[in-house]
Amino acid sequence: MTEAEQRRRLCRLDDLGDPGSRGFSLRTAAGLQDIFVVRRGEHICAYANSCPHTGGPLDWQPHQFLSLDGDLIQCATHLALFRIDDGRCVAGPCVGRTLTPVPLALIDGWVLTTVGEVV
Repeated sequence: MTEAEQRRRLCRLDDLGDPGSRGFSLRTAAGLQDIFVVRRGEHICAYANSCPHTGGPLDWQPHQFLSLDGDLIQCATHLALFRIDDGRCVAGPCVGRTLTPVPLALIDGWVLTTVGEVV
């Protein structure tokens, strides 16, 4: 099966605010994996929902991964801040470390991944 055939729908692009974020649980070959998708304009990216400092989830409420101004990803545990585009920590106890990226595609208005199936 090709990668294109293995893509699974996560949500419609229009389901995400701008800027906006949304969390998902995926069933993968390695078990369940929590991820989140961030949108800014037509740009989307996704990361594993795991802080590089503590390993805990980043969301402070369901689907809330962004700072109040929507410019950065913010960890709920210790308020570390990460750039949206590359997941690099720019403030907090894990400065310089990065979030783990998750592959995405945007096709016909759908946000898709090859990582697993939405639970």
